[in-house]
Amino acid sequence: MLVQDRAAPKSPKHTQIRGVPTLHPSRFSESKSLDFSTWLSENLYKVISVLLLIATVAALFFLRNVGDTAALLCFENQAQALEKIHFPHVNWNSIAPISDKSSPYANFRSERWIIVSVSDYPTDSLRKLVRIKGWQVLAIGNSQTPSDWSLKGAIFLSLEQQAKLGFRVVDYLPYESYVRKTVGYLFAIQHGAKKIFDADNRGDVIDGDLGKHFDVELIGEDARQETILQYNHGNPNRTVVNPYIHFGQRSVWPRGLPLENVGEVGHEEFYTEVFGGKQFIQQGISNGLPDVDSVFYFTRKSGLEAFDIRFDEHAPKVALPQGMMVPVNSFNTMYHSSAFWALMLPVSISTMASDVLRGYWGQRLLWEIGGYVVVYPPTVHRNDKIEAYPFSEEKDLHVNVGRLAKFLVSWRSDKHRMFEKILELSFAMAEEGFWTEKDVKFTAAWLQDLLAVGYQQPRLMSLELDRPRASIGHGDRKEFIPRKLPSVHLGVEETGTVSYEIGNLIRWRKYFGNVVLVMFCSSPVERTALEWRLLYGRIFKTVIILSGQKNPDLAVEEGQLEKLYKCLPKIFDRYASAEGFLFLQDDTILNYWNLLEADKNKLWITNKVSESWTSVSTNDNSDWYAKQSDMVKKIVSMMPAHFQISYKETVKSDQSLTICSSEVFYVPRHFIADFIDLVNLVGNQEIHQKVAIPMFFLSMDSPQNFDSVLSTMIYKQETVSTNSSSLYSSKVAAVHPWNVSSEQDFINLIRIMGEGDPLLMELV
Repeated sequence: MLVQDRAAPKSPKHTQIRGVPTLHPSRFSESKSLDFSTWLSENLYKVISVLLLIATVAALFFLRNVGDTAALLCFENQAQALEKIHFPHVNWNSIAPISDKSSPYANFRSERWIIVSVSDYPTDSLRKLVRIKGWQVLAIGNSQTPSDWSLKGAIFLSLEQQAKLGFRVVDYLPYESYVRKTVGYLFAIQHGAKKIFDADNRGDVIDGDLGKHFDVELIGEDARQETILQYNHGNPNRTVVNPYIHFGQRSVWPRGLPLENVGEVGHEEFYTEVFGGKQFIQQGISNGLPDVDSVFYFTRKSGLEAFDIRFDEHAPKVALPQGMMVPVNSFNTMYHSSAFWALMLPVSISTMASDVLRGYWGQRLLWEIGGYVVVYPPTVHRNDKIEAYPFSEEKDLHVNVGRLAKFLVSWRSDKHRMFEKILELSFAMAEEGFWTEKDVKFTAAWLQDLLAVGYQQPRLMSLELDRPRASIGHGDRKEFIPRKLPSVHLGVEETGTVSYEIGNLIRWRKYFGNVVLVMFCSSPVERTALEWRLLYGRIFKTVIILSGQKNPDLAVEEGQLEKLYKCLPKIFDRYASAEGFLFLQDDTILNYWNLLEADKNKLWITNKVSESWTSVSTNDNSDWYAKQSDMVKKIVSMMPAHFQISYKETVKSDQSLTICSSEVFYVPRHFIADFIDLVNLVGNQEIHQKVAIPMFFLSMDSPQNFDSVLSTMIYKQETVSTNSSSLYSSKVAAVHPWNVSSEQDFINLIRIMGEGDPLLMELV
């Protein structure tokens, strides 16, 4: 979207002589010849266009109906090629400088800038920012900013002034968004910036002194020459951490933390250290209302009381090693000049996701120059205005950040200049769907504007990501035990029992932390997918959700329940390091705290739950059972000896068929190859899920070897009224049926499950 309003072309005015009526050209004009050849010559291009359109539609219709797959794919591939993302070509050596010729501040210079976006008249917090000594406040307006906005001591750039600065990025910025701060970053760099504090107009800097909290100077006499605690890199699979735990609030998580990481509440076993001086991005913590997402905001308090969350101001700052990241926001972050390129706010994604994706993108690139992010104790205080958090604006976060972190850690580039790497990563992120081609073009414009205002791109340094990680000796280990501050914001005062509950959560996570949960949702996933991930993602390695209809925005994959077992081998291959896979339908509730005694090396299924697992005679039943039985016999006859013997030891008669509703079952790692072989034996035959699963289990092992953990399951027929408190028990392994089709159903479920996992009550 262009910043400037494009004026519509004015209609030509006809000169009118007084007393003489205006003649309309369309009237009384000389009639044109109706000769066909003349008409055709004048309208030839229109005729050709219509004919081409008709031919294209006819060709597509023909290909789809005739079934010429090869021709159709060729046609569709050509169409996709037209939508292919193009890598921008930039001549880095011929970028003309841009100087400030339009603003009253052309000759103004300052090394320290505070940049905020303003949509309303100045707040009290903004007035306090202006009074911070040694820092220049720059306020960036948008389409919602009052035209008479002003504040003594602050520089204000309206939309009109921004458009006159000559920056390329202006052509990509939306009118009404805070991402217009991008113009402010360039303006500050153009006017001598060496440090930029990215802020908003509702945060009060504690004690009114940025230098007291952040490392404003990294070199020279004023720099703090000290080592910094650093998260240990002992676990190469840990890509994102929750820094709030380090500062005393283990049950709070920042906006941008993958929901599957919310349940990781244990503190560090030990830390390492890193020398200070390259903490080019410094993320501050906020007291009061920290940077939390809408899931936290709407599930962690009742009523309309405001959040007032406090963090440990005495906890030491903590650095992130290469390969590990934290969410970074745009309202309480210090950037040093070596990382100014990382200030770019993406424009093709939602505003609630823009600064978080920028933070992950910037952290990955920071490793290329040997820099790192450091998280600092509380630096600002923000008051909770009890405003609605736009959950829909955060879908880019909840769906993509976990995958993004893994992608960034694995990404590599062989480019030899920093800006070339930056552009290459932006292109790769567009190809992966994290943002669109618009942000690739925007990145190219941003980098060119940086060079045009005199910014020097930093030098590259060798990465250590692909080298074997150095072993951490005993002398390198540094201990710090975070305080456990009271979570009064959860509506209850924490007591000693909370430590016990947290210990339980850690124990469950340790037991199931390498088990993948595969869920099938028959209810609308738009209302329940995130809730299921929030509930079970605290416990399991990951939660895969399948449904009858694919939903890429919620990372829901497509699958039909009748033959869902055919989808499982692909999931097994995707998580080759998982200990096992637990399948669960959304009409069944899993009491995970009662599964800890089960053997994860054995098969689990409901063979001892009579109403779930039954044997029917094919002689006295419908054609459906007879057809299913015939297909089972055929598959069994093709089985290798070990499968066939195991199956026939249990199923003695050819005239009986074993049926299992298969709402819940578990397959350990060493049975995965057998499961896949059996799926391949079924091939294209339409064996139903509730027939195939018991056939697989009886072929893989004898029922006497199955773990009996699910034998305590409460199982009633669907005719029974669901969601009855008399049906549920926290003392069994699972409960069926239970219906969850809305947020309110989920809240009711959490409350009743709180009997077995009291920590769940923090979610409602």
